[in-house]
Amino acid sequence: MRFFDLISLILDNLSRRKGRVALTAIGVVIGTAAVVILVSLAIGLQQNATSQLYGIGDLTVIQVYPGEGIVMEAKAMGGGGGGSGQVSSQKLLTPSSIKEFKAIPGVKAVIARDYLYGGATLSAGKMETWANIIGVDTVDLDVFGYSLQGGTTKLAKGTAVIGGWAAQSFYDPKLRPGQEPPPQPEILDQQLRLTLFKYTVDGMEVKKTYTLRIVGVLTEARAEQDSYLFLSMDDVVAMNQWITGKRPNHNKDGFGNVIVIAESTDTVLDVTEQINTLGYMAYTPQSYVQGINSFFTVLQVIFGGVGAIALLVAAIGIANTMTMAILERTKEIGLMKAIGGTNRNVLSIFLGEAAGIGFIGGLGGVALGWLAGQALNVFATSYLASQAADGGGMPISTAVVTPLWLPIFALVFATLVGLLSGLYPALRAATIVPVNALKYE
Repeated sequence: MRFFDLISLILDNLSRRKGRVALTAIGVVIGTAAVVILVSLAIGLQQNATSQLYGIGDLTVIQVYPGEGIVMEAKAMGGGGGGSGQVSSQKLLTPSSIKEFKAIPGVKAVIARDYLYGGATLSAGKMETWANIIGVDTVDLDVFGYSLQGGTTKLAKGTAVIGGWAAQSFYDPKLRPGQEPPPQPEILDQQLRLTLFKYTVDGMEVKKTYTLRIVGVLTEARAEQDSYLFLSMDDVVAMNQWITGKRPNHNKDGFGNVIVIAESTDTVLDVTEQINTLGYMAYTPQSYVQGINSFFTVLQVIFGGVGAIALLVAAIGIANTMTMAILERTKEIGLMKAIGGTNRNVLSIFLGEAAGIGFIGGLGGVALGWLAGQALNVFATSYLASQAADGGGMPISTAVVTPLWLPIFALVFATLVGLLSGLYPALRAATIVPVNALKYE
């Protein structure tokens, strides 16, 4: 039997029992639609969860801090004997540590950072703000991937780059109650005063003023850099020397923090693990995102399994329909075999009819699931947008996401379910003895 003749015969047989085929296919429609809408909902939740992570930053960035190490220390014991014990010792971030990090495969850049050891205020005319000062051992902050609102990210001695929030947090300390706050000052390319202060052993406050030119303002990203005033490492070292009375020794005291940038998100977790193995404390946002993705992957499987249960019920309906069709068409099967039809021909016809019911139901289920997803998007986004506006959060763009592979997978899966459901009835039809079939009443 030619392929196109087989398809024509299958379509003709299905069209003779439109009502029964439609009722059987409805079960497949419901199951397929359930798979599409539930998995799409899980994918939409995953995308919204990751997009709502304010300030998660570049996923290739690894924050490294000093770690707690264990060293062996010899101890004297009674009777002249000796022994050893374990004591905890902080593993510092020294220049030799930076060399270790650079030697790790997959590392793109390593930048040391150090913080100001005392307090400071940044003044622009009569306005001032508290400054979270951080020194970076790089000439260009572009390596961090920060978005720039204006100016440049290049640092030199006596210059600074300020975070988006810090640039808009100036206030007038002499403002009286009821007075209108003055507008925020224009600080880009302006010379500002940075006043450091410390206290003597007698409790006397001592101040020192530096002049800084603001060469860049970062875009507010709701991340740590928003509140920072970035200076060159040399400037911060000189300021800390004035505060502490001695020049910082990074070989002995280490840096406050080191930023390691991986070459890609594929290698960042492996680099982080290697740094932790060396005894330091390393953290990357990628590990948090991976945990979220793993959770939602499991959720997709669970949601898909719920829809698959509905398809299983539909499969029982397909098997029942095909079994009844065999009883009604026993003589037809006997006649087909009597005129030369083989067991393979009969098997192909009944399997094709079962697969056809699954395919029709799959098409309807995909269409229904997509339409239901779009309707849910309209209601969910409007409701959640109002909730986000009331809570001050970011509104979601979509609640249900249906990737292209999902409808294709659902359609193929529904067709396979129909095919497998018709396997037993088809085998039963193919093995009917022609003589007995022709005498069947």
